[in-house]
Amino acid sequence: MRLALGISYNGQAYDGWQSQPSGRTVQDHLEAALSRFAAQRMATVCAGRTDAGVHALMQVVHLDTGIRREDFSRVRGTNTFLPPDIAVEWARPVPDTFHARGSARGRRYAYVLREAPVRPSVEAGRVGWVFRPLDQQAMEAAAAHRPASTTSLRSARPPASRRRR
Repeated sequence: MRLALGISYNGQAYDGWQSQPSGRTVQDHLEAALSRFAAQRMATVCAGRTDAGVHALMQVVHLDTGIRREDFSRVRGTNTFLPPDIAVEWARPVPDTFHARGSARGRRYAYVLREAPVRPSVEAGRVGWVFRPLDQQAMEAAAAHRPASTTSLRSARPPASRRRR
């Protein structure tokens, strides 16, 4: 049986989506939680990767399993083993021909920039910040030349491995 899952996460603490030797990725944590819940090794395929520090809402993954459970039980059971900044939002059976990446119809990215005289507090790490006034006309002119698609959404704060000391 093939399942699709909708995953949301705050990526600040992670080295991106895709499994890495560090074990500090969203995929590593998700597969560990799924495996604990299912009591067997579970592997996932994602619709797209994210870079270190990137957040996601409803990122789609799929996995194959022979274990039968109610969809809601899969969500709640897996979330029991996930850190609080990663959550399975939904789970549903899909046809065996479904592929998280190949069947994707689109992706949407959001970039949030706060213009304010002081640094953000509540939004720290979730928005970019500039303290000087932005030139809206220049930004609109530049946006007219941007590529039709983008590849990632970075958080405002780089992961510890890329921070300047």
